[in-house]
Amino acid sequence: MLKNLIKELKRKDHQRYLGGLDIFRYIGPGLLVTVGFIDPGNWASNFAAGADYGYSLLWVVTLSTIMLVILQHNVAHLGIVTGLCLSEAASKYTPKWISRPVLGSAVIASVSTSLAEILGGAIALEMLFDIPISIGAVLITIFVCILLFTNSYKRIERGIIAFVSVIGLSFLYELFLVDIDWPLAVRSSVTPCIPEGSMLIVMSILGAVVMPHNLFLHSEVVQSREYNKKSEVSIRKYLKYEFYDTLFSMGVGWAINSAMILLAAATFFYNHMQVSELQQAKSLLDPLLGNQAGTIFALALLMASISSTVTSGMAAGSIFAGIFNESYHIKDVHSRIGVLLSLGIALIIILFIKNPFDGLLVSQMILSIQLPFTVFLQVSLTSSTHVMGKYVNSQYSKILLYVIAGIVSFLNIALLCLG
Repeated sequence: MLKNLIKELKRKDHQRYLGGLDIFRYIGPGLLVTVGFIDPGNWASNFAAGADYGYSLLWVVTLSTIMLVILQHNVAHLGIVTGLCLSEAASKYTPKWISRPVLGSAVIASVSTSLAEILGGAIALEMLFDIPISIGAVLITIFVCILLFTNSYKRIERGIIAFVSVIGLSFLYELFLVDIDWPLAVRSSVTPCIPEGSMLIVMSILGAVVMPHNLFLHSEVVQSREYNKKSEVSIRKYLKYEFYDTLFSMGVGWAINSAMILLAAATFFYNHMQVSELQQAKSLLDPLLGNQAGTIFALALLMASISSTVTSGMAAGSIFAGIFNESYHIKDVHSRIGVLLSLGIALIIILFIKNPFDGLLVSQMILSIQLPFTVFLQVSLTSSTHVMGKYVNSQYSKILLYVIAGIVSFLNIALLCLG
């Protein structure tokens, strides 16, 4: 009898252990979104913030990340419960005179995102092989289209994310190699401050962190797993673990973004050095990598560009397909049109950009301008009993989400008035 009791206790301990590891089965969608945290647009916004304003704008990263966790968690619920991505749900449950303009503006936002990602890759190719920006942009676009249209991206996705993650961790590690005023950094992370002339950078950081296309992408990735077809118990489990996935992934993004600003402040701001091009940021890696910093930086930028351009194209395909009540599939004509619109228009615009660094900053600002429209659409859907059933937003969640939309709208108005 004692032996049977011991066996039963061991069996339960083993089940608890496996239950504890359950969370790793659900880590994934959030990490795909987090790739956007270290894309070329983020790099440019963070380096400009740190170089021009020191620690002052760290609070924007903190606020943006908090808003991002709430928004991504909310939109993932939409995908899990309904089996629809945000674009599909908008087309199905809202009048066309509302859904079409909002989704159309989201496609434009995806173009702006693709512009930053392709441009970052072109800058990397220029650093590595002295290829002109225009030719590099064409090469990046063609390569990403091949990856998307052949679905071969999945074969190298882990390698790219791993490589870019190493660079992100390098930025974190370097915080111990430079002189950081930690008390000031902590205060700046939670104390709102908008220095004179900084509104463009503030909006760029916000747009670079809370990217509209990632809200569509997250809901698309989650709904493709068809959680809504599972049992009631399973759906509740997915809802719980999804939050851990989102919180962990966005937390990693917050740390890397903050590290970039801190390093830029220590390297450029306190040495009174102006940053006018992304290539200068390679000096941030000098203490860790020495003479190889430029090459490693360029390779990381290239990998980040390719990875984030792919996700931007996927998001555009999801948005455009959703307009026709279809989910994303690269063999579907509407998904393909969405991908080509985003990447093609972005490429054409790049050919006429004179200052790549300014182009990166402005592209991120455009994302923040579109963001309120996507957020208000999302909240209206997830607050509808007709759409979400018993999983509808609570009154507290609804108020919180609308407050976030209001904050973004206020910042946009401030940009128009003060910019």
